[in-house]
Amino acid sequence: MAFEITNTFFDNLTSLIHNQDDKAISKLFADVHYADIAEVLDEVNFDEAIYIIKLLDSEKTSEILMELDEDIREKILNNLSAKEIAEEVEEMDSDDAADIIGELSEDRQERVINALDDDELAADIKELLSYDDETAGSLMAKELVKVYETWTVAGCMRRIRGQAKDVTRVHSIYVVDKEDKLVGRLSLKDLIIAKSDQKIAEIAKSKVDAVHVNMDDEEVAKIMAKYDLEAIPVVDDHNVLLGRITIDDIVDVLKEEAERDYQMAAGLTQDVDSDDSILQLTKARLPWLFLGLVGGIGAFLIMSVFEHSFKKSAFVLFLFTPLVAAMAGNVGVQSSAIIVQGLANDDVKGSINSRLLKEMLLALLNGFILALFLMLFVWIYEGRIDLALAVSVSLIAVIVVAGLIGTFVPLFLHKRGIDPAIATGPFITTSNDIFGILIYFLIAKSILGI
Repeated sequence: MAFEITNTFFDNLTSLIHNQDDKAISKLFADVHYADIAEVLDEVNFDEAIYIIKLLDSEKTSEILMELDEDIREKILNNLSAKEIAEEVEEMDSDDAADIIGELSEDRQERVINALDDDELAADIKELLSYDDETAGSLMAKELVKVYETWTVAGCMRRIRGQAKDVTRVHSIYVVDKEDKLVGRLSLKDLIIAKSDQKIAEIAKSKVDAVHVNMDDEEVAKIMAKYDLEAIPVVDDHNVLLGRITIDDIVDVLKEEAERDYQMAAGLTQDVDSDDSILQLTKARLPWLFLGLVGGIGAFLIMSVFEHSFKKSAFVLFLFTPLVAAMAGNVGVQSSAIIVQGLANDDVKGSINSRLLKEMLLALLNGFILALFLMLFVWIYEGRIDLALAVSVSLIAVIVVAGLIGTFVPLFLHKRGIDPAIATGPFITTSNDIFGILIYFLIAKSILGI
């Protein structure tokens, strides 16, 4: 049964902390999952959170720290000594330990690493911290099971027991040569059914997917998703086995990327949370809002140019301006969103021209259907076939242009190595508002002969 945080639970917890009943608090959390405890710590006040963290054993709190909100974790780490942090990270896998220590200042990083009793873990953390962020090296864990191709199956079984105790889950056994270069892999099944005197080289599968230590983490995610891998080894320029990346790390990468793309599509220039300060939120929102303001001014200037032409004979055209602008913005965002999603999933194939042709045909079909309905409405409402024709033909042209812009811009940015997510939201909406209104008035003026 899932753990449920209730008001009664909080009242009981607060009372126990007030009475400093450590034994009862430990019993209260004894069978609670670390993710649920992290949720509790996010809700209680800071002093209570620190009290609980210091009370529970490091085996559990090390997992809790990884689940906490980043801001809460930063505050907790700032209130722990270097020795206390070292005790926590010694219970973690090397990649998680490096992530935690990487959030500290350089001075505190050095003090925590020096406080570690495990020299091998300390060396691993230093290595992992040396890799650039958002690369395979920054994601990988050093814990893995590897065997040498010259070993026999019997000898291999004895040796891997010592390695496996440090690995949370054994997805694959990696086979290396005498220079630690990756040459193959084994499954536990292969090892169990093999004869005890067989050499590892005889039963190992030589084909093994691996990623370079400096590969971008998003590319790693695409490879693991494409081949449905639970773990993938990491190698250097000489194919030396350095570590492995597991699926839980990739899930975090995909989640962070989705959050970034969503914020960029919504018009936020930096990663922010609802709890951030007003100044931080303003800095994130203002640039795109300013772009929208500039776009609105551009639309105003275009309308002012045509004001005198339409004022006497076809002022009703101005009443349809919001409709045309909205349709242009919606079509552009739809087109760009599909392309951005396809690029993220590596599903966009073929040339830009073929994509533009497909989008133009799609826009023509959608535009014709919508324009037919609008034409009937204007004709019935205004009683003028020329006005209805001008509005409906303009709508088709606006939809086609908006679709082409929404398709071309993210593809162009992707070709130039720029995140295509910035093409969605305010950027596409604003550009299509301006072009849409300009096209609308030019076509209407031409058809009406004004």
